[in-house]
Amino acid sequence: MTPRRALRAHRRRLPPGRFARVVREALAELPPAFGRRLDNVAVLIADRPTPAQLRSLGLGPDETLFGLYEGTPLGERGTGYHLALPDRVTIFREPILEACASIQEMKDEIRLTVIHELGHHFGLSDADLP
Repeated sequence: MTPRRALRAHRRRLPPGRFARVVREALAELPPAFGRRLDNVAVLIADRPTPAQLRSLGLGPDETLFGLYEGTPLGERGTGYHLALPDRVTIFREPILEACASIQEMKDEIRLTVIHELGHHFGLSDADLP
């Protein structure tokens, strides 16, 4: 989970298809060590987190969610772990649009969010991550 305090609201408009291209560009700019780790992790885009996702994470009204990891961290997989669907990192479009003033700022935020969520894939907690 990547909660952030909303410092500003830009209400930037960007069609979903263009946002998806920005996400692909941001992923292409990941350091090679992180990019290789995405082999069994699906990166998805949703407009906003669901109310249930926000409640389950205990987020307050002054926080927003840019990304969310869902899956089984590598260190928790036992011998019975097989035939599982890929883990997921979901990028939430509207919160990023509201928080970022430029395409470059969006790419930077998406890149940081994916790196943070991959940390969860490797078993790190929010306290362990920047």
